[in-house]
Amino acid sequence: MSDDTYTLRSGRLSATVKAHGAELCSLKDGGGIEFVWQAGPEWPRHAPLLFPIVGRLANDELRHRGKTYRMTQHGFARDSRFAWTERGEGRCTLVLEDSEATRAVYPFAFRLTAAYAIDDSGLDLTFTIANTGKETLPASLGGHPAFNWPLQAGRAKESYALTFANAESAPVRRLDGGLLRAATEPSPVKDRALPLSESLFVDDAIIFGRIESNSVRYAAGQGAATGPWLKMSWRGFRELGVWSKPSGAPFLCIEPWRGHASPAGFDGEFTEKPGLMHIAPGAQECLSFRIEAGSS
Repeated sequence: MSDDTYTLRSGRLSATVKAHGAELCSLKDGGGIEFVWQAGPEWPRHAPLLFPIVGRLANDELRHRGKTYRMTQHGFARDSRFAWTERGEGRCTLVLEDSEATRAVYPFAFRLTAAYAIDDSGLDLTFTIANTGKETLPASLGGHPAFNWPLQAGRAKESYALTFANAESAPVRRLDGGLLRAATEPSPVKDRALPLSESLFVDDAIIFGRIESNSVRYAAGQGAATGPWLKMSWRGFRELGVWSKPSGAPFLCIEPWRGHASPAGFDGEFTEKPGLMHIAPGAQECLSFRIEAGSS
């Protein structure tokens, strides 16, 4: 058994997880269709876990109790090795705890658990953040899974759309230099559907800061899905990012978030940053999302 990766299996699906970053790196159906982006040169990641921040801090600086720490975009979990605590046929669990290395950039005690469980229709990802210290734990967490776009070779990328469970009429946010713009933009979602095109991402990610839905379907065609499709649903997350590169990169990221980049102009203490969870000593927060996959 490799300590670097582990593959979960059900009757119809398989998923592979890496110890590095507790990162999902494959989700396949019984026919061999790969749904997860395979970390090509356009973007060398699959589905990084964002912790303890989502997005970027101004000047990559975290300020706490008179000290300044260097915290780069999306935090350190995606580049940290997690420890396996469970590996079964259809499930696995990994854990990352604070250490001398993490405290050098993030001066808080924590335990982050990532649990994966697969069944015949989908994959559940459950994340638990526990405050193991004596002061309030300020943190954000986000998923960043990238899926192949198109899901089926030969399909036009523009034939795909995201269909939300509810209307998403609230304005969306955009980034400028990695920070959250003050100005909002009208929602690009019409009748619950967001038609996909590379031009959507000229201004970086689309950020649904007041997401009304708890699920979204990613598929080609109108109405009933044709060919491979995905459905993502989430609990505990309050924002959703949708991102790709506008230069022809063949992947689409659908990202449940609890938190976001610092607003442009924010220069305060980290604990005052908008969008953070504030977890009391001895308490924990649990967030989850599910990826269902199929073909029709």
